[in-house]
Amino acid sequence: MAAFVADVGGTNIRLAVLENGELSHIKKYLCADFDSIALAIQRYFDDTPEHTFSSGCIAIACPTHNDWVKMTNHSWQFSKQQLQAHFGLDWLGVINDFTAVAHSLPVLQEHQLVQLGAGARSPTGNIAVFGPGTGLGVEHMTMTPAGWQTLDGEGGHVDFAPGDETDVIIWRYLFKQYGRASAEEVMSGRGIVNIYRALAEHAGVDAVHSQAAEITQAAADSTCAVCVQTVQQFCRILGHFAGNLALNLATTGGVFIGGGIALRLLDVLQQGDFRRCFERKGQFEHYVKPIPTFLISEPDHGLLGAGAYLTQQTASL
Repeated sequence: MAAFVADVGGTNIRLAVLENGELSHIKKYLCADFDSIALAIQRYFDDTPEHTFSSGCIAIACPTHNDWVKMTNHSWQFSKQQLQAHFGLDWLGVINDFTAVAHSLPVLQEHQLVQLGAGARSPTGNIAVFGPGTGLGVEHMTMTPAGWQTLDGEGGHVDFAPGDETDVIIWRYLFKQYGRASAEEVMSGRGIVNIYRALAEHAGVDAVHSQAAEITQAAADSTCAVCVQTVQQFCRILGHFAGNLALNLATTGGVFIGGGIALRLLDVLQQGDFRRCFERKGQFEHYVKPIPTFLISEPDHGLLGAGAYLTQQTASL
């Protein structure tokens, strides 16, 4: 009997077999291709007929503290108990996707991380991790006598705090459009689009791009000045936000960035103003400067974290 793990975002669901702490048979499906999460999981079971599953852990992009789970950026919703019964599992864990990301951090190796700027980790220091994707996930982690413990929340939905004059332009655009400017509306795929539209409007030029991928590609190709400015400002905003997380919980264990969007912008994060904005905390610059920042380069970190959580929770079963 084996265990399965799943990492569910607003766009994709990734699944893997977990045996003896190792992942295998990793597959990715589009969430939009399935009417329910049960159908997506069944598809994976059908695609891995050589395994019979007795337990599983699902990391999903939404609150998970109640039995009824409803995704924030997708239509899927389900009962944990009913899903477990449906598949006849002995144990099923359902955790926030960034709870899983946090649990991956203690097991990630140096080659699975890229350090951004200076600083050194405290092995038992508090940790923060966030990641722009379809939405914005945020998680903190602290060491306890029983081991690492995540501090769950919905930090992606806090208010967006402008860090410079360009951010004020973006804030005003968001407030005019939505009546509120949240962190997720600037640090996500649609956040890149929002930044681009705000800056295009301010510059008095047509916003000809409608997808984040188009904007980042045009920036990489240097074919659109507003796109270049958008990507640079996006990375500055990530820096300001990362510094806020460091201040919130004295994250001497580091601040980590996950998600595919940030990984695709590695050069800008390394060469741009990300780290300068992280450290720019006025009289508390000395407080955050020793704190390291990292980009998670391991694409399967969500699955690894779900596996680490499952192993921890089922060790005594």
